[in-house]
Amino acid sequence: MPLTACAAPTRPEELRADLPDARLVGTGVLRFFGLRVYEARLWAGPGFAPEHYAHQPMALELLYDRKLEGLAIAERSIAEMRRIGAFSEAQARQWLALMTTAFPDVAAQDRLLGWSDGQGGVRFFHNGRLTAQARDAEYARLFFGIWLAAQTSAPALRKSLLGLAD
Repeated sequence: MPLTACAAPTRPEELRADLPDARLVGTGVLRFFGLRVYEARLWAGPGFAPEHYAHQPMALELLYDRKLEGLAIAERSIAEMRRIGAFSEAQARQWLALMTTAFPDVAAQDRLLGWSDGQGGVRFFHNGRLTAQARDAEYARLFFGIWLAAQTSAPALRKSLLGLAD
């Protein structure tokens, strides 16, 4: 069997119990002014249907290339979620508090993983350690929509994650 230049990513350990049949749907890189911010990987079970992402178990794994403050990640997430759908200021405050707990400051090589059970349950991990969890279907739809909804601010990344890139 020939050797390849780069090995396929290994399924994150965090998914062993909650998404044991997870497969890599797609990967992509987010860049800001040409600089790599992170590599994103979408993990889901067989038969994953992108148009119904909010109702299917899946995980989004982000492997950071640079240092970022957790609060900045949380605040940017709220701004990006507003592109996907409307929500109240009370929801924004509640979700910002959740994400401030979920997202610590990250450095190059750190890994954040968000898991959704497809029914409103979400869990967040930093380098394999559980940082936060919640049950809120609207939050899950809007949060994962940052990458997977048609209204995303990064359509090329969305295509790559969904395995639709040219």
